[in-house]
Amino acid sequence: MEYLVNEAVEDYAFLNTSEEPALLKELIDATNQNMGWPQKLSGRLVGRTLKMLSAIHQPNRALEIGMFTGYSALSIAEGMPEDGKLICCETNPRAIEFAQTFYDRSEHGHKIDVIFGRALDTLATLEGPLDFTFIDADKRNYLNYWLAVKELTRPGGLIILDNVLWSGKVVQPESEIDDTLVETNRIIAADPDFENVFLTVRDGLNVVRKLR
Repeated sequence: MEYLVNEAVEDYAFLNTSEEPALLKELIDATNQNMGWPQKLSGRLVGRTLKMLSAIHQPNRALEIGMFTGYSALSIAEGMPEDGKLICCETNPRAIEFAQTFYDRSEHGHKIDVIFGRALDTLATLEGPLDFTFIDADKRNYLNYWLAVKELTRPGGLIILDNVLWSGKVVQPESEIDDTLVETNRIIAADPDFENVFLTVRDGLNVVRKLR
């Protein structure tokens, strides 16, 4: 992957962050060996951030848009209460099958329900309120995801968007995807009903809390 900060600094942060559980390390290795585009996996810095935010926030009803092989889903579920439920949207059948083998082996896997299909179609069927959402799917629809999810989120709920720096391309946008991410970031920062902190973790994490 491309490093947005000095590679030695990124490695230092990785080594000095709490390790993920052994099952998640196995999931990383299996993803690298068996799946295309393994760099799509969130990794320790993002995964442990999600787990900590989930553990602090204790969401009962959470959503993930773009599950891939399940690393981030298991990280979020790890922090959720025992009776919490995480709905995951994914369009890749092979990724769903792969992830389910790890959910079946995890003590937190029972918290996860996977819905196959386009996330926007799934979002149209969901009712609120949501306590916690992680957005990490196709970037062309980031603004659409944001607009849908913000209406479903309860006051005090969290929405976290990954890849919001897009390898730094948001600074000098050149493509439609770049422009979409720039506009999404701008709209979030300007919305008086939300507060956010834009973190330069890995490829950028936008952590947003609904105020009202």
